[in-house]
Amino acid sequence: MKTIGLIGGISWKSTAEYYRILNQRVLERLGGVHSARIVLTSVDFDEIARLQHAGEWDRLGEIMAAAARSLDAAGADFILICANTMHLCLDAVEAATALPVLHIADPTAAAMAAQGVRRAGLLGTAFTMDRPFLMDRIRDVSRIECFVPDARGRADIHRIIFEELVAGKVEAASQARFRSLIQDLADEGAEAVILGCTELVLLVEPGAAYPLPLFDTTALHAAAAVDRALA
Repeated sequence: MKTIGLIGGISWKSTAEYYRILNQRVLERLGGVHSARIVLTSVDFDEIARLQHAGEWDRLGEIMAAAARSLDAAGADFILICANTMHLCLDAVEAATALPVLHIADPTAAAMAAQGVRRAGLLGTAFTMDRPFLMDRIRDVSRIECFVPDARGRADIHRIIFEELVAGKVEAASQARFRSLIQDLADEGAEAVILGCTELVLLVEPGAAYPLPLFDTTALHAAAAVDRALA
């Protein structure tokens, strides 16, 4: 089994979900009392969020590069950046070490393509929705076109992420707004919705029916990591 390196803490809530999924899937695959081989470096999300909103992406790249080097030194075989937005620092991470990086968009694109999706709505932070890095990657690997909500919808989901979800708060009003945004995307021709922030799964109500299939980047990224670790 290969050792999975996680750059986490962005936020700790989603990193905990990564840890749960990785270990659960290894157990399902190998049985017995198996668990995943993982090394984790966890950054302080307060610093990350402050630098994001200040536009200090060079400094963020330095932080991510240092995290990648620590994973390399700890014996990781490959790296996961446990956040969609921080894939904006992918070049810095890849330059810091020879370890391969499993991009969060690739398993998401593959899963959608396998279900015949041709057009998808994307929800995430403003940084992820306003910049094309994730949408371009998905289009390049799968030819799936992505689009985002209108300005008000983008502002609402960004606020919910940073004011609530990263602190583990799940408000009923936010779940309702999440549902309405999915309906808006469906009305605009989306065939699926990408949960393009690793905290957004917290808004999903167990057993609830949504107007479009939801593709959770966290779960898909973690599942792909197990496939690589056990290959």
